[in-house]
Amino acid sequence: MSTPLLTGHRLHKAHGPTPALRGASLALHPGEILAVTGASGSGKSTLLHCLAGIVRPDSGTVEYAGERLDMLPEARLSLLRRTEFGVVFQFGQLIPELTALDNVALPLLLAAVSRTDARAVAGDWLERFGVREQGELRPGEMSGGQAQRTALARALVTGPKVVFADEPTGALDSLASEQVMTALVHTARESDAAVLLITHDAQVAAYADREVRLSDGAVLPTGVTA
Repeated sequence: MSTPLLTGHRLHKAHGPTPALRGASLALHPGEILAVTGASGSGKSTLLHCLAGIVRPDSGTVEYAGERLDMLPEARLSLLRRTEFGVVFQFGQLIPELTALDNVALPLLLAAVSRTDARAVAGDWLERFGVREQGELRPGEMSGGQAQRTALARALVTGPKVVFADEPTGALDSLASEQVMTALVHTARESDAAVLLITHDAQVAAYADREVRLSDGAVLPTGVTA
């Protein structure tokens, strides 16, 4: 197997007095779709946040392409999240005042792409995810599935090397969930992006190349279930 693109080693993280991660270790390889599963409260989202550089672990190491994320200054982490990482959450977290087109264009505008070019590229991505006709709608005017596909387009518009997807179908019905996962997997394969997929849904995890299970903040050995 290839050298891992992203690794977390013996990660510990507490929220106040409550431990969320207790020595979790994980490796994500280039182009791999990896599902992290586990019960609610097992530490899945905290693990993603540490690996994406959104929060720093209390101890342990996070390494991405030879860089120690847990030691990088915030300015460097912010740049990575804008350029090489794409993040999508359960409820999309689109900016409600912006249209779908402008939500997707925003990462490009932050990277100093002209507004005309950014909107043109954003339109292409909306087309790819089947929501081009909703481009001038605001998030509150779209269905949950349409909004989540827009959020995926926004996460992928910069051509990231890693997509972090935290329960991306958790708020969707089964049909919309299938549409979102089909679009995510197809686009990741096409762009050779690695995907770290957090889910509690076995049907969603089935889209992944590999699954690891988290329990009480630690990754279970292969073949062990909580």
